[in-house]
Amino acid sequence: MSETLKTTPLDAWHRAHGARMVPFAGYSMPVQYDFAGDLATRCKGGVMAEHLYCRARAALFDVSHMGQALLPAPDAATSLEHLVCGDIAGLKPGRQRYTLLTTESGGILDDLMVANLGGEGLFVVVNASRKSVDFPRIASATGIDILEDRALLALQGPGAAAIVGPVVAALPFMGVTRATIAGVDCLVSRSGYTGEDGFEISVPAASAVALADALLAAGDVVPAGLGARDSLRLEAGLCLYGNDIDETTSPVDAALTWAIGKRRKIDWAFAGGAAIRDRLDKGPERLRVGIRPDGRAPARSGTVILHGDETVGEITSGGFGPSANGPIAMGYVRRDLAEDATKLSLMVRGKKLPATVVPLPFVPHNYVR
Repeated sequence: MSETLKTTPLDAWHRAHGARMVPFAGYSMPVQYDFAGDLATRCKGGVMAEHLYCRARAALFDVSHMGQALLPAPDAATSLEHLVCGDIAGLKPGRQRYTLLTTESGGILDDLMVANLGGEGLFVVVNASRKSVDFPRIASATGIDILEDRALLALQGPGAAAIVGPVVAALPFMGVTRATIAGVDCLVSRSGYTGEDGFEISVPAASAVALADALLAAGDVVPAGLGARDSLRLEAGLCLYGNDIDETTSPVDAALTWAIGKRRKIDWAFAGGAAIRDRLDKGPERLRVGIRPDGRAPARSGTVILHGDETVGEITSGGFGPSANGPIAMGYVRRDLAEDATKLSLMVRGKKLPATVVPLPFVPHNYVR
């Protein structure tokens, strides 16, 4: 029986712009575009072209499949801190923070963004595939209004600030504000999933098409799909939930201990805190690292990592990095093999291919500071 896919408010817009649609996290989503007309003069289309356009100019992504919610209770920050490892109580109004929703055993239930909207409460954005898990978990600790009637657009790249207007362009990195863009009331954060400067823009679903049209007409920008979004985040060394992190993964193994707030490390009073502290004290058995395969053959998720003839880990994300100009990957290896320049082998299509542990990210972050 075929899966009935959900659609975002921009579904018809994608198809009108030449999108190739694929199933993703229960939604029909654009993986790439075949541009025609005026857009073809900007970008020839395809994952690599969209990726490089984002790095050089700007790209517009539909991420409306992500979960959006408001936590309006006055004590929402204190309540949420029982579930996440970040310093939410110390988050100032107009600021956003990346954090981890943890399990009682110290795994990662999801990674998410939390913004302080002042008197309105906390605004959270969670991964599409984890909405059915995250929202009930959060609701067990504090009041929650799930925002089903909103779309989420991500305008990413060095040209993004010139498109959104001076008020939004004045935002600092991880800043959040309400603003009007092209006549549409928006909730905007200066953040993203590409390693580039950019903005994530939450809008009423009914205004999504008008805003997308306005952004596309306002500057040197093209729509981009899931393919480019994935290659951009991989070059930036950013985790994909379900690949690089999951409920069996400790933040320590994933090299995400920076997401644990300094104050939270005093009492470790959050779900799984004791287990994560123990993991940190004893040291992990494995670590997430960057890996550069030799040659041009990419190593995909699930590829076995070898040291000599011994299996020592597995690739969790891999592919071709257009800006890195070669195959790149992330994966977990034994702690003693996690040092930069360590030589390894990857079992690709039945052949052992040489590879090297390298620093992350593969391409420098270009966030505004």
